[in-house]
Amino acid sequence: MIRREKDKKVEVPTVEELQKELQRERYRERYGRTLRSTIYVLITVAAVAVLVATFFLPVLQIYGSSMSPTLNDGDILVSVKSSDFERQDIVAFYYNNKILVKRVIARSGEWVAIDEAGNVTVNGEVLEEPYLIDRALGECDLEMPYQVPEGKLFVMGDHRSVSVDSRSSAVGCVSEEQIVGKLVFRIWPLSAIGDF
Repeated sequence: MIRREKDKKVEVPTVEELQKELQRERYRERYGRTLRSTIYVLITVAAVAVLVATFFLPVLQIYGSSMSPTLNDGDILVSVKSSDFERQDIVAFYYNNKILVKRVIARSGEWVAIDEAGNVTVNGEVLEEPYLIDRALGECDLEMPYQVPEGKLFVMGDHRSVSVDSRSSAVGCVSEEQIVGKLVFRIWPLSAIGDF
């Protein structure tokens, strides 16, 4: 259909063309809403995941061999925030802008002694340590027996001959403020997933 307005020709779209254009606009509007909604959901999920991983369940990767054979280089583990640590719990803690992973041997006020063969006694009782392959005194510059200071934990790696831990005054006992969390679950490698 053509209308004349002062010798100008103006084409008026048909009803079908108007309906197609309306459908295209509605689709574009729906697509934009869906895209924005998806982006908001992804940002929210990522923020929640970061908060949970940072404050409640930190995920850590093992580097080195100081905890072998229990934990190996490349293992990925989940830890939980805790302030209640028992002997033989494995904890992660900050030391010189790094995160170290060691096993709790003694708590504050307890007496630790390590003989030349690497046998550990806490408060006069020899520790049963089935997770060790070899025992060693390792790098130890403390005078034994040693009393763990208040508010601290005495920690040692499972690979005693190479681990630098509370036996060395360079690391010393770990304060509870340094602790990232207690390791509870291995998520990588898949062949070893689960408790350790």
